[in-house]
Formats: sequence, structure tokens, C-alpha cells
Amino acid sequence: MADEVLSGQAWTEFCRALERAGEVVLREEAPATPLDRAEGYRYLTRLVREMLYATVENADPDFPRLHELDHVKIGADNPDNVYLSANVRGDRTYRITGTRGTIAYFSIGSKANRYARDGTMASTGELSDADLVVEPDGTVEIVASATPHDKNWLPLAPDSTGLVVRQTYLDRATEVPGRWRIECVGGPARPGELSPEFLAKALRRAALSVHGTAATFAGWTELFMTRPNELPDFGQDMFQRAGGDPEIFYLHGYWRLEPGQAWVIETAVPDCPYWNFQLDNWWMESLDHGRRITVNKHTATLDGDRLTIVAAPRDPGWGNWIDTCGHSSGTALLRWLGATHHPIPECRVVDLEDT
Repeated sequence: MADEVLSGQAWTEFCRALERAGEVVLREEAPATPLDRAEGYRYLTRLVREMLYATVENADPDFPRLHELDHVKIGADNPDNVYLSANVRGDRTYRITGTRGTIAYFSIGSKANRYARDGTMASTGELSDADLVVEPDGTVEIVASATPHDKNWLPLAPDSTGLVVRQTYLDRATEVPGRWRIECVGGPARPGELSPEFLAKALRRAALSVHGTAATFAGWTELFMTRPNELPDFGQDMFQRAGGDPEIFYLHGYWRLEPGQAWVIETAVPDCPYWNFQLDNWWMESLDHGRRITVNKHTATLDGDRLTIVAAPRDPGWGNWIDTCGHSSGTALLRWLGATHHPIPECRVVDLEDT
């Protein structure tokens, strides 16, 4: 592999692999509007940035860093979440320390990331608020390892490759997320020198991860398109295999509107610590967080235990309005977190002139 770096072959193959990843944006089922296509290519640039950071700059499991996903939107990212991630190995022991903060929900999971191979990111261990021990001064220590540990233990498996932290807001105006750091216990004193073999493999992994991630979620959208303007239960196993939180019941969907139409979603709301609805583009990226693209347990207006959401290009003046942000189609997600039952919404398309 040193020869691949010396000759430039490793870089050439990386660039060619990224070119092939661009074919995902041109899939037959993907919308060909200027906005959707521009967002598709921006999505790829975001994936390239994140995958290079994960495989090159922050790849060493002996010197991990918890990294916030900044403008990286993958698989219907939650606009209420602060996501952190770090690379680990299943045969190491890690100490995660920090403060719980006042944010509504916290969870941390160990994952076996296989997006580059088969589009999965299976859970290999989970720890959430239900079991988290917080010290009287608000600090927390978590040990991630293959062997059990007292208090806060996050299991690792032989194929664990990373950690994912989810911190979820109900109210961004008043809540404060925790601050976290990670260290490998008993690891080497300093990182080794960069090797050509490592770089060649890292470039290959990055390109495969970009293509695999984009293709996986484009495939999901094409599945959701078989039941337009609904939020059905497509089965939870697929979402969990891709790295979903086991505490969450996911209702994904695809929406499409003609000019002057609105998508109306009505549902009972279960008693649970958190829920939210969000509107996403075709690439399963949440829409512009600066606009009204999401509603949750705190921000929604309910009629008793009934929730009405109206997704439309303008606010018709009733229900909880969600802005389509210039799109005529895309995806959507309703999450029930920690609920004992999971209502399936009733959905319909209406003419705005009739409302």
C-alpha cells in the first residue's frame, strides 16, 4: 500500500470512488429539481467531510475524541439532538466523563458501524437516562468495556467501532446539554507516526462510507415512496440495524404535494418522555433548522391528547404548521421515545384553499 501512496494511486482511486458516489444523486427515483439536486450534492460534501474526519483525523481508537456532528445530517437526524461520536475498539476500555446538564434526554450507545459494507450500524451496547447514575454534583463517569463495571457501564462487543451520544432538547431556550470527554484506559502514551498503509486504507474506507451511507438512505426513501403521504410502521428492525435508539419507535414516511396542497397528520399522543415530528428532504436530511420544520412534546399545541400537524408552503392558520421550505416532496419522521404504545397517525392531503 505504500506504493499506492507514492504513486498517487490511492488518491486517484479515492477521487474516482467519490465520483461513483455522485451517481446516487442521479438515481431515477430521486427528484430532479434544482433545489433537490443541489441539496443532494451538498449532502455528499457533508458526508465526505465527516467520513474523512472519522477515518483520518479522528480514527485512532487509542486516542478518541468525542466529536459533534456539525451540519452533518444522516438518516433523518433529529433537529432537537446534539450528537457526539467517537471511534473505539471492542477490546479496549474507555472512561467517559462529564456533566449531565439539564437537557431532557441522554443516551449513549456502542455501535458496530458497517455502513461502508452493508449499510448497517448495529447496537452493541446501550445506556440511557433510565439507568444513568448521576453524582450529587451533576457529574457522571461511564466506563465502556467488554467486561461489566459498577454503576454506569456501556457494553462493548468484539466488533464495536464507535460510540454515539444523543442529547435531546425539549426546549432549546432553557435547557443546557452536558459536556463530555473520553479517554482510553491503559493505552499508549502517544500516537504512532502516520503510515502510508493507514492513509491508503483510510481513504478507501472514507469513500466507501460516503457511497454506502448515501445509497442506504436513498434506498430507504424509495421504500417510503411506496406509501406516499403516510407515516406507517415499516418495521423497527431495519431502523435499529442502522443505528437507531432502542428506546425510540420510528414512523418514517414520504410526502409529495402539488401546488396549493397541504399534508395533514392527525394522531393520538402517548404518555412518554419525548416525541417529535420533523420534515426532511429526499436525502433524509432535516430541513433548515432556522425555519418551522419540527415540533415536539414541549413546542406543540394539542387538543386534549390529539395532535394535528399541517405541512405546507404557508401557514393556513390551524394545526401545528411545518414549513416545506420550497420543497414539493421529501421524507418525514415521527418519533415516540419511551412510549408503551405507538399510535399510527391518520394522514391526508388537502387543498389549502378549502381550509
